[in-house]
Formats: sequence, structure tokens, C-alpha cells
Amino acid sequence: RIGSATSLSSAFINTRLQELVKLFKERTEKVKEKLIDPDASSDDDSPVTSLTAAPVPPPAGAVEGDKPSEDDHYCEMLCCTFKYQSWLDRLKSYQFPSSIDPLTNLMYVLWLFFVVMAWNWNCWLIPVRWAFPYQTPANIHCWLLVDYLCDLIYLLDILVFQTRLQFVHGGDIITDKKAMKENYLRSQRFKMDMVCLLPLDFFYFKVGVNPLLRFPRCLKYMAFFEFNSRLEAILTKAYIYRVIRTTAYLLYSLHVNSCLYYWASAYEGLGSTTWVYDGEGNSYIRCYYWAVKTLITIGGLPDPKTLFEIVFQLLNYFTGVFAFSVMIGQMRDVVGAATAGQTYYRSCMDSTIKYMNFYKIPKTVQNRVKTWYEYTWHSQGMLDESELLVQLPDKMRLDIAIDVNYNIVSKVALFQGCDRQMIFDMLKRLRSVVYLPNDYVCKKGEIGREMYIIQAGQVQVLGGPDGKSVLVTLKAGSVFGEISLLAAGGGNRRTANVVAHGFANLFILEKKDLNEILVHYPESQKLLRKKAKKMLKSNNKPKDEKGGPADPLIIPPKADTPKLFKAALAATGRMGGKGPLARLRWRLKELKTMQA
Repeated sequence: RIGSATSLSSAFINTRLQELVKLFKERTEKVKEKLIDPDASSDDDSPVTSLTAAPVPPPAGAVEGDKPSEDDHYCEMLCCTFKYQSWLDRLKSYQFPSSIDPLTNLMYVLWLFFVVMAWNWNCWLIPVRWAFPYQTPANIHCWLLVDYLCDLIYLLDILVFQTRLQFVHGGDIITDKKAMKENYLRSQRFKMDMVCLLPLDFFYFKVGVNPLLRFPRCLKYMAFFEFNSRLEAILTKAYIYRVIRTTAYLLYSLHVNSCLYYWASAYEGLGSTTWVYDGEGNSYIRCYYWAVKTLITIGGLPDPKTLFEIVFQLLNYFTGVFAFSVMIGQMRDVVGAATAGQTYYRSCMDSTIKYMNFYKIPKTVQNRVKTWYEYTWHSQGMLDESELLVQLPDKMRLDIAIDVNYNIVSKVALFQGCDRQMIFDMLKRLRSVVYLPNDYVCKKGEIGREMYIIQAGQVQVLGGPDGKSVLVTLKAGSVFGEISLLAAGGGNRRTANVVAHGFANLFILEKKDLNEILVHYPESQKLLRKKAKKMLKSNNKPKDEKGGPADPLIIPPKADTPKLFKAALAATGRMGGKGPLARLRWRLKELKTMQA
């Protein structure tokens, strides 16, 4: 009984812990959504854990004979045992989505991959089975099994997936089942899918298993092009897939040509002339070799003898020249698109070097300019990030800016407590700048018009008598120059030199941009003014008031004269005395004059 009660209590605790973890995850997601968009959710929608709703385990006497169900699955981790759902139960409880977003749903992209594989099976192997003697009565059942498996994939694509695809009508995303089904039935895609599944296989009973009767299955090319579009949208280096796809086009044209050559050889008779295939060796490899030499026009082929061979060879030459030129042109476009950024970078750098050589800029300056170009390009893949984001809508630029910069800007003490939307507007005004090693970010005494946020790298604050001593090193995430944004009355001059220690990527917020933003947020403007005055006041205090060492003076200041002594000196002056007190008073005046 005791063991049974212990196991039941352990199962109850594990279930309760899983519920708490789920609630915490939901609350974390809602807080994250609210951080990005305050209007998306509220704290009232957050799940609240109720401790009174927990059931109380029955007493030990009431659980005698109770055992965990055999269908339950448990996972032991450290000193605890957790209950989890088996894969079969998860599969049974899985609900297929009522609507599918074809642009973002990865499951749909995976399904398109299987559809394209079935389409490739038909496109590549139907010509082979028709031309070469690879389909025999001994293996016909294997060919038919894979054929009808591909047909099943085609059918599932029509009945399950295509009728659930969302579409846009009048600016609205339509997710109604009936509307999605009607949209598919009216589309050109549905007509082609119906043609693909024409039941020509019934002619097998009359003419035998002829692979040419399955040729309509190759007309499902729309799925192939849709798969290419969806896959390129999720790949980080889509140009690699484009190169592979263009190469596959070339290989497929050679594949079809090799099948036609074997068919022509069989029509003329294998080995009947020197032009046809002689029937020796691997038939497909030998015919593919002949197709490569013909389409690429390498030459060295035997001359055709009969009229049929001459016409076939002429058509082959014309087709080969056309197909090969198209493939070369497409490959050039693919490679050109893949290296467009690199070409733009080289063009900008060459123009800059030409300009510097024309005006005879010193070599040291030219080398620093080249170094900036190279580091900027290799570190961020572009010369100006704003050029990439300028094409996006304002809302998307804000979302990207929040993901990239919000964690850094929200830690700036000057902006804490300000309107959240004001900070969002400020994020869109940040500008990325790269500094080379030993570049001055700002100099002492110059007017401060920017605030700097270190994205990557380090900067050093210099000071001391010679202005070269490193006072502090600021790392990634640090902020400096924020007081200069709101300082007035000459208080916005830089108080120290700041130098880049190595390569440094900084975000810059200019003063004019902040002023344009604060016009729409008067409450935040008052708060920032108040904080700026407080920070300026604390920064302008002498160091000795803070307990730190003050600058050494040539004549150190003397202590204040005691009040009793001052009274005695005043009395001596009124009496006009010439004694030692009068001489001492004259000496004090002289010391004060020298100190001034």
C-alpha cells in the first residue's frame, strides 16, 4: 500500500510540474509578444496558476491494487520520473490543419519535395523504359509498384493539400474550406493535375505495359516550379541550389538525347552501320557518351550513312547548339546573380581607388580606405545596411530593428522610463558605422552631436596629462556620448578622447534625429531633459568632492583663517597698529594675491 501511494503521489507531482511548465511557457510567449507589440496582448490575458484547483491524492488505503496503466510511458531523468506521450498516441491525436499557408508552412514545402520526387521518377525513367530494354516481364511488378505509388502521391496532393491552400482575394487571406476548394477547382493547376492522372493505364490490357502511356504524368511541372520558389525562399544560399538545378537541366537534356539515340539505333538495327550503337558494353553509358559529344559539339563522331541517320544527326546538332547555348546563358545569369554583391563591392572600391589616385591621396590614407572597404564587406556582407532595409515597409523595418538593437538601447540609463514607442522610433534612426584600429571616434573639446552604442569590438577612453593614458575600455553593449544629445549651453562638448581598439562596429544616433522624435513625445522629452541636467550636474562636480584626488596646484590652498584670529586682525587694523599682527595681516594678503 505504501509503495502504491508513493507511486501515485509521484505521478501526481510529475503531472502538476508539467502543467506549471506549460503555463510558464505560455506566459513567457505572451510577455515576448507584448514586448514587440504592446497592443497585441495584455497582462489580463496571462495565465494564472491556481493552487486551489489541484486535486488531492487519495489516502493510502484507497489505492490498494491500483497500478499505472500499461499504455502509460515514463521517462527517468536524474531522480525524477516523468510521464510522456508515446509516438503512436501523438500520431493519433495529430489534427491535420484545415488551411495551409503555402508561403511559410515548412510542412507544405516538405510535401512538395515528395511530389517533385514522384515527378522526377516519371520524367527520368519513362524515356529509359521506353527506349532501353530495362523493363522485362521478370521485373515489371517492381516498376508498376513504384508507378502507382507516384500516382498515389499525385492523388493525395490533389485531394488533401491543394484544396487547403490559402489564397489572397481583395487583400484578405481566405481560409474558408469551401472558398479554398472552389479557388483550386477554378485554377489552371487543377486542369493540369487532372490531365496528369488520365487513366491511360487501362490500355495495358490491350497493348501491353507501354511506358509511353504514362507520359501525361510528366505534365505536373507546376509543382516543380512551385517547389523551386518555396525552397529558394527559405535557403540562406539559394544560388547553390540554382546552380545544381541548372546543371540538372543539362544532364536531363543529355539523358533524353541518349534515349533517342538508342531508339534510333534499334530502329536502324544495332551494329548495322558505323553510326548506330553496336550493342557492346553498357548500353546507357555508351549512348550517354554519344549524346554528350553531339550536344556539346565536340566532334569525332562517325558520319551517318542512311537518310534517317542524316536527318537525325542534323536535328541533334541544331538542338544541341540551341540547348547548350541556353544552358550556358542561364548558368551565367545564375552565377552573376550570386556574385552581384561582390561585383558591386569591387566596383565601389575601384571607383574610390581611381578617385584617390587622381587627387594623389597619400598611400597611408589609401591603405586605410582599402582596409575599411574589406573589413566592412567581410563583416556585414554589404557596405551600407540602410540600402537593404530601405525597400521594406516601415513596420518590417521596425521589427528588424527591435530584434537587432532593442536589447542594447533598452539598457541605456538615459532612456529608461521613456515611452516605448519613442524608443521604437529611435531604433529606426540608428546608423551603423565601422571604425578602424586607432581611429578617433570623438575628440576632447569637440561639439557632441551623436550618441554611440558599441555593437562589436572595443573602444578606449583616453585621458591623463598627456591625453594618451587609457582610463577605461568599453566593450560590446556599452554606450557613451548620450549626455551630448540633450545638453545645452555649451555643456555638450566632449570631455575625453575615445579611440577604437581594433575594429569596432558602432551604432550612431544623431541629435537632430532625436529632436525630431521628441516633438511627438513631450512627456518623454521632459523626462530626458531632467535626466540630462542631473547627469551633467554630477559630471561637472570637482573630483575632490567625490573623494577622489584633485589636480595638484603649484601653491596648495591654505586652510581658512580662524574666526577669532580674523577678529583680532580686524581690531588691529582699526587701531592702526604696526605690531606683528599688522605684519601678519599684510603677509596673508600677499599670499592670497600669489595664489590668485
